[in-house]
Amino acid sequence: MNKKVLILVAAVVVVGAGVAWWLMSKPKLPPGFAGGNGRLEATQVDIAAKYAGRLKTVEANEGDTVEAGQVVATIDTEPLEAQLRAAQAKIVEAQNNLRTANAQVRSSQAQLGLANKEYKRSSELVKTGAVSAQERDADLAKVDVAQANLSGYQAQATRAQSAIEAATAESERLQAEIKDNTLKAPLRARVQSRMAEPGEVVAAGGKVLSLLDLSDVYMYVFLPTGAAGKLALGADARIVLDALPGFPIKAQVSYISPNAQFTPKTVETAEERHNLTFRVKLQIPNKEGLRQLERMVKVGVPGMGYVQLDPSAEWPKNLQLRPESEWPKLPEIAPDTTGSKQ
Repeated sequence: MNKKVLILVAAVVVVGAGVAWWLMSKPKLPPGFAGGNGRLEATQVDIAAKYAGRLKTVEANEGDTVEAGQVVATIDTEPLEAQLRAAQAKIVEAQNNLRTANAQVRSSQAQLGLANKEYKRSSELVKTGAVSAQERDADLAKVDVAQANLSGYQAQATRAQSAIEAATAESERLQAEIKDNTLKAPLRARVQSRMAEPGEVVAAGGKVLSLLDLSDVYMYVFLPTGAAGKLALGADARIVLDALPGFPIKAQVSYISPNAQFTPKTVETAEERHNLTFRVKLQIPNKEGLRQLERMVKVGVPGMGYVQLDPSAEWPKNLQLRPESEWPKLPEIAPDTTGSKQ
């Protein structure tokens, strides 16, 4: 019985020591500042197939960093390429038909010109009796026949031109569809998850990869009414990750919720969760210190967010930014020499 009591007392001491350590380590904020805990987040971008098809390759793995425009997956386009070849063959056929029709048009124009001359000559000669009216009427019929032939060949040329345009449009559509079956990263991002594997058939709109936008990283914190009422959009802020204590990250207040809400369960104390708070978004600027932290950017990493309520207040020493030279050096990633995609 005494042993159980000792274990219980030891457990209470350990818990109490942990709470005391947390209270002691949590920075004390001077007037003009407020803070709250949160988790690092990043905008999620899904790469999906525009058209249904069988995945040929998936060239990015979870955790990879991909650049804007980088090919990350391909869909089998062999059926489309066969259709493209058929469309291109139709273009060639229609072009040949157009050349033939144009040649026949030129021939018919010459025949019509000759028939008109003969008819004009016989019309003059019939007045003197050198040519009979029957011969004049025959020459007129030749004009009508030549005109009809010319109209027919002109119609053939028009149909051939229309066939060229239709086959060209079909060819361009197929080329665009083939191009769309090469999936590229729209921005610099980290692969969060692979949702499909080579050989699988994906539907139109089927997701293949989920990316995290490395240029859009932020944290939500929840501030009480008194602090939120004093906070301005664009106010200076700091984020301190649990994984990098002592190294504040510059941030900015980019959003303040217009409506109060009960603090979510992720807040540390039950008492605070019963209070009405305002959700505040702390955005890490894209070009200020974010690139050097890319490898530390992981959705869900916990930390603390701090905001400057009074623009004239000076940040406490433990929340002042440190020069890049003092930041911890992350180990370099060894290059892949195996030829495989890591």
